[in-house]
Amino acid sequence: MITPVEHAPKLRARRLRLHTQHEPVVVMRTDCHVCRAEGLSARSQVLLTAGDRQVQATLFQIDSDLIGLDEAALSEAAWSLLGVVEGDLIEVSHPPTLDSLSSVRRRIYGNRLGEAAMAGIVRDVVAGRYTDVHLAAFLTASAAVPLDADETAYLTKAMIEAGDRLTWDAPVVVDKHSVGGLPGNRTTPIVVAIVAAHGLTMPKTSSRAITSPAGTADTMETLTNVDLDLATMRRVVEAEGACLAWGGAVRLSPADDIFIRIERALDIDTEGQLIASVLSKKIATGSTHVVIDIPVGPTAKVRSEDAAVALAARLTETATRFGLTLVCRQSNGDQPVGRGIGPALEAWDVLAVLQTADDAPEDLRRRACALAGAALELGGAVPKGDGEAAAAATLEDGRAWTKFQRICEAQGGLKTPPRAPLQQVLTAPRAGRIVHINNRKIARLAKLSGAPDSKAAGLTMEVRLGHEVAAGQPLVTVHAQTGGELDYALDYAARNLDMIETEA
Repeated sequence: MITPVEHAPKLRARRLRLHTQHEPVVVMRTDCHVCRAEGLSARSQVLLTAGDRQVQATLFQIDSDLIGLDEAALSEAAWSLLGVVEGDLIEVSHPPTLDSLSSVRRRIYGNRLGEAAMAGIVRDVVAGRYTDVHLAAFLTASAAVPLDADETAYLTKAMIEAGDRLTWDAPVVVDKHSVGGLPGNRTTPIVVAIVAAHGLTMPKTSSRAITSPAGTADTMETLTNVDLDLATMRRVVEAEGACLAWGGAVRLSPADDIFIRIERALDIDTEGQLIASVLSKKIATGSTHVVIDIPVGPTAKVRSEDAAVALAARLTETATRFGLTLVCRQSNGDQPVGRGIGPALEAWDVLAVLQTADDAPEDLRRRACALAGAALELGGAVPKGDGEAAAAATLEDGRAWTKFQRICEAQGGLKTPPRAPLQQVLTAPRAGRIVHINNRKIARLAKLSGAPDSKAAGLTMEVRLGHEVAAGQPLVTVHAQTGGELDYALDYAARNLDMIETEA
């Protein structure tokens, strides 16, 4: 009787405690028998198998005795995904050929992709079979030759079907989204509180920042727990009518957070990907009615009214294919919203509006009421034309603040946002009237200060367009967690004095 040969050589798992963000990495010796037998070299892609779990990882090699010949040292990402303990046996083999990569190559050369091709790409992405290089190639190809209407719909559908999908015992499920590109535009927590206070269902999932200093999930994380699993999310919504959760924690459109991570590194956010990202999350969450905010301004993500109209048309057309009722609203994107820019600083603005504080930023309050009003009208909670007034009244009488507290308590408790230990005021070099604020440079300054990773980092805007300032008057306060981050931010500010322009 011949004993069957095992499918692939096995090595003992060792935890290297190497942090590679999201990329699975395995380290093996150059003289390891597995590397020699399989013909593996540094930067090879390998398939790691432990029981019924598989992970595709990047191989790095060493030629010292830091690890044993029979060991495979794993990064934290690979260790977590495989779910192994020290000494567990893992198989190491060549990964299977990915047919979907041929679709990516076709897209690089400008060919359109069909529904099956797009579904194959997304399935392999979610299964962890794409490296960061593969992901970057797909996203860049989708930017160089933008996705058309059919491809956008195919990508949206594939992203929905690759994850979980929620249903709710409510005829109307409301949601909202802002296209972004406007620092400090943190209306979502306020809108959710107002809409839920009127009895509508609003299970809100949000992304972390892509290219901005803060996303709604980043801001809400300074106020409460946002890493809700599906059971917790359902419990919170059933109790309070709404939640404010991070979408990546509940596996709704799981490809989206993978794409967002690469888009953030590339600093791109293309229209087709944007539409698929937004609508796949809304549909997967079970939304039936959605309000989209499109800020328009010279340094916002959408630069012109014509571009906003075109984007709204594409969003509406794609939403219609999925039976989603959607309305788009243009808003002014000439300058940042509120005072704070950065997760915790924006959270303080949100609290000020909800608590109707005397110093609450009026522009943030107005925007939130306009969007909440549109959602109330779209959801049938108030008559057409009465939405904004109803939203404002919900803030003034305290119902929105009460509902927000209840949502946060249901999610694990309301927290106090942190404050950064270091601040530096940037002042006006000369007297004049503020005539231009560059949103992109302001966002860049906030990111250099440490946002969004350092939750308390960011900026406080001390001026608005049209303000008259004297020489030496504060324009911006930079908040940082460390001296190094503060120095980086101040160096950038010194080289970009046109960030805030004055005119005599």
